[in-house]
Amino acid sequence: MTMEHVIFIPGVLLVGIALGWSLGAKSARTEMARRKARMKQ
Repeated sequence: MTMEHVIFIPGVLLVGIALGWSLGAKSARTEMARRKARMKQ
């Protein structure tokens, strides 16, 4: 395993985790707002 793999693979994993976290949080906020609006009706 070369040094590029040691740096690149964890870097890609961290970017994927960060993107998943932010997109998941946005989706959760949207869903909660939708449920809250539905409950008011």
